[in-house]
Amino acid sequence: MEDNTPKSKGLIYGIYDRPPLSDTLFAAVQHLLAIFVAIITPALIIGKAMNLDLDRTGFLVSMSLFMSGFATFVQCRRIGRVGCGLLCVQGTSFSFIGPIIAIGNVGGLPLIYGACMLGAPVEVIVSFTFKYLRKVITPLVSGIVVMLIGLSLIKVGVISCGGGNAAMANHTFGSPRNLLVAGVVLFSVIGFNCLRNKYMRMSSIFIGILIGYALSYFLGMVDVSALETQNLSQFNIPMPFKYGVSFNVSSVIAVGLVYLVTAIEATGDITANSMISGEPIEGDKYIKRVSGGVLADGCNSFIASMFGSFPNSIFAQNNGIIQLTGVASRYVGYFIAGMLALLGLFPVVGMVFSLMPSPVLGGATLLMFGTVAAAGVRIVSSQNIDRKATLVLAVSLSLGLGVELMPDILSFLPADIRSIFASGITTGGLTAIFSNLLIRIKD
Repeated sequence: MEDNTPKSKGLIYGIYDRPPLSDTLFAAVQHLLAIFVAIITPALIIGKAMNLDLDRTGFLVSMSLFMSGFATFVQCRRIGRVGCGLLCVQGTSFSFIGPIIAIGNVGGLPLIYGACMLGAPVEVIVSFTFKYLRKVITPLVSGIVVMLIGLSLIKVGVISCGGGNAAMANHTFGSPRNLLVAGVVLFSVIGFNCLRNKYMRMSSIFIGILIGYALSYFLGMVDVSALETQNLSQFNIPMPFKYGVSFNVSSVIAVGLVYLVTAIEATGDITANSMISGEPIEGDKYIKRVSGGVLADGCNSFIASMFGSFPNSIFAQNNGIIQLTGVASRYVGYFIAGMLALLGLFPVVGMVFSLMPSPVLGGATLLMFGTVAAAGVRIVSSQNIDRKATLVLAVSLSLGLGVELMPDILSFLPADIRSIFASGITTGGLTAIFSNLLIRIKD
């Protein structure tokens, strides 16, 4: 299908162009370097927080890569009504980490997958009713939720910097060695981000983790002998319901709100991508793109949960790479999808990253989570913060961060209710939605 829409200024290849193989591979690798760490990080954090063994954590990482490849292909290709048809890369969403860990500590992986499967239709519904829901999920509400996601996850990053749950158990949490490795990774990422070379900036997190991984190896923190007991010669074949599935109403509610906010974020990412790619950001064509992209988010997340991965969402990072490279061709997305799926088939990839010491991961994620919180601040600050907005912001942050900092406040509530509100993201997000609807102040 060809298109006569003029290319956006600065674009070398539009969304329907097919660049030469060399240009295609170069652009695909740049996207891969920018998103690779972000795709595997949620699985690593969840695996370590739940104290999963090396085999299971490695499988989670592998399936995160494989399902990201599958989801990216669906978004770029647009199958029927599903997909936006742009160069949109999908990956495991950070937004779900907090609720998933809380659910996993109650019912393990089966309950996580059940909740993520039954929560996914929320995005499907949003894809058809978004114009009505925008009156409820305003930029103020979505900004508060994004801010809470980042602020809640900072605690997870700090725990990793100190050595994780394993270090807490053997009383080495916060040891000088752990803090040294985390600090080296953190300042390496910041340092490479400050360079003028755009490719070094895009790869800063990946390079920072490699430096930290090497340092931790020389400090004796990497147990490579664990790989000897693993069968790395076979492929990781995706298997539906490998670890089982179970259901709990309160868990579905807990992740349902995050799906709602993720749909809002996906809309913003698709709008930005359309604008960068020289496509319209209003009218029927634009509405179909947004609807298809959010629909793909929900469908892909449902399938990912079936195959041992976690909910997927559109990554905003690749919008910046399109601007830097001038390549918006969705044909490049097919190659990115193929690379991700191929990497997910090799157990060694998941195992190597599963062996990564917690401080290495913590040094990188601490900055990433802070960036998420900062994005929420930007969204909120872009709005008119009058007295009503100030009250909504105050009560949402107070309750959201309150249960995050002092979870025992819920100890006397019934188990089902406690599991819903144990996540600061859920508590603060629901508070933001209802307080935004109910609070009315006349000036």
